Amino acid sequence: MVQIMEGEMSREEIQQALGLKDRKSFRTSYLLPAMDAGLIEMTMPDKPSSRSQKYRLTADGKAGLDLRQ
Repeated sequence: MVQIMEGEMSREEIQQALGLKDRKSFRTSYLLPAMDAGLIEMTMPDKPSSRSQKYRLTADGKAGLDLRQ
């Protein structure tokens, strides 16, 4: 997931880029683990269920991506 992140992306954009359709499965298998690992963060952490919510790489996420390249 970290490898496909470009700037700020919505949940739908991330799912589409990964070719995943099931929202619940994406959230539990990809989104929450990446957030728990500190690789991605919400753009509006005070409004986690906002329809305008987007996600971006954290400094650790960017560092991990740089190590893979």
